[in-house]
Amino acid sequence: MIRCVVVHEITLLRQGLRRLLEDEPDLEIVAEAENAAHALRHILDHRPDVVITDAAVFGGALVEAERMIVRESPETRVVFLLGDDLDERRPGALNRENCAVRETSAGEFVAMVRGPAHKATAGAVSEFPGEDLASRKRVLTSREQEVLKLLAEGRTVRKVAALLGLSVKTVDAHKFNLMRKLNLHNKAELVMWAIQKKVVKLPVNF
Repeated sequence: MIRCVVVHEITLLRQGLRRLLEDEPDLEIVAEAENAAHALRHILDHRPDVVITDAAVFGGALVEAERMIVRESPETRVVFLLGDDLDERRPGALNRENCAVRETSAGEFVAMVRGPAHKATAGAVSEFPGEDLASRKRVLTSREQEVLKLLAEGRTVRKVAALLGLSVKTVDAHKFNLMRKLNLHNKAELVMWAIQKKVVKLPVNF
């Protein structure tokens, strides 16, 4: 069986992809996620063969998103769902055969998911970018730790603001300071750092 994780913020599309793939006898959906935080936690928990994800979920360049996933699960292959902006996202060394665009048929998509396993296109991946700073025990304020934990649990900036009684602008500022202190570049890396450092824990049955 080829074990897959499906990631898309739109429930209807996510469930549609799940139904399409589960109709195939050799494909198994082990988890689905609506955002980067949940996706990364499922990837750490299940170590799937394939991650099918909307390109916008992880933000940034596609190669960077693939590196982030493969760093934690080296045998996982990533299939990106794209609109018409493949070139605009500067895929670089990313294999275009792993990018499903609007013209991709259902049959072609299934074949893409079944495609041969491969190592990360970028080759060896360097250590996690925040690791050197983390080793120096860079101090986070109590408020930054609260914001970090809530973001790592998959909550949006707006939801964090509501839970903590802060403005969205204030939470954004805390998020910016967190990434600056930890030398991280986007929310997905922030979530991964929090999971690695056990700021948030993986539930037993997550």
